[in-house]
Amino acid sequence: MANRSQAPTDRSHGSSTAPVLQGRWLTRGAEGRFSAYLPRDGDVVRWTEEPDGRWSGPVPLGGDGLRPFLAVGQGPDRYVHLVALRPAGGGEDHIELVHSVQFQTGRPTVAWRPIGHSNGKGPWTGNPAVAVDAQGRAYVFMRNGGGGLSVRAQKDAGGWHPWWDLMGSKTDPSPAAVTNGSGLVELYSSHAKGLVRYVQREPGAKPIREELVPASVTMGTLAVTTGPSGHATLFYLDEDGRVCAWSPERSLEPTPLGDAVGTGRLSVTRCLIDGFDCTVLAQQSADGRLALAAYPSEQEGEGIEWSETGDARGDLDTVLTRGLDGRLVVMSLAGGSSLLTTRQKAAADGLLLEGWRSIG
Repeated sequence: MANRSQAPTDRSHGSSTAPVLQGRWLTRGAEGRFSAYLPRDGDVVRWTEEPDGRWSGPVPLGGDGLRPFLAVGQGPDRYVHLVALRPAGGGEDHIELVHSVQFQTGRPTVAWRPIGHSNGKGPWTGNPAVAVDAQGRAYVFMRNGGGGLSVRAQKDAGGWHPWWDLMGSKTDPSPAAVTNGSGLVELYSSHAKGLVRYVQREPGAKPIREELVPASVTMGTLAVTTGPSGHATLFYLDEDGRVCAWSPERSLEPTPLGDAVGTGRLSVTRCLIDGFDCTVLAQQSADGRLALAAYPSEQEGEGIEWSETGDARGDLDTVLTRGLDGRLVVMSLAGGSSLLTTRQKAAADGLLLEGWRSIG
């Protein structure tokens, strides 16, 4: 079963200045306020939710000539890890990965520091993904020049381990990283013949590549979340345009949930709906609007039904998360430049959203 590659996964390598975003680029601090991050004009900029609910920003976080790409991960300590791409010496298209951290909402980030490239030096080979384990160590995954996956992990006492080659070939340029309920890191990718998972079996260990699972997958559509059981579930589009779920630790084989409303990447999170733990998916519909679908978490037999919200816009890059109260929070980057947000209405039945508002 051949995978269908998605052109948007290659934007960071081309001439387009539209940002490419990986991970939860909308994060929640320990006090409950949100921060949003975007690459812009060679730097990363941040908007911060203030105590009165208004947003301040954009505030530049530096970067000194970054490519229009950003990957974001957050650990249980609420520290936010930012990974970007910056031109490097050795060739016109050579890049290096750089890393920074925000420790508190609205506070300055630490200086950007290079962490190299999975091939030592070289051109863009894929969009990095970040996950943070229970001890607060960041793991930066990247497709390497051979088409497999490599990872660089932080050490306990500071600094980074060397790049670890996780093997593989012909993998998705945009893998999806997650931390499971045990605080261990997992990475999901697709291959020309199916799905593949890389998983830790003990804290700090090198993730292990498991056997490929045959499946029909559209590259560039992967999204993953951790469910109430503590096990991860991957969501993706198959070649027939269906949204599918796969959860190896729950013995859930690749399972169609229903038809997609578009062809682009999925977003996913969990939130409370009518007091129940539900999984929410988002995708831009064919008519340009954002569509949401929800079902009781880890009850894939319920299937999904989509409901559209907001106006039709240009390309949407959407991230889903939830507040301290468990309500859904949505943010979309429209047309590569405009940030829009909404959230689930309080004390309302079902998944009803407030009106959309612009923050920048």
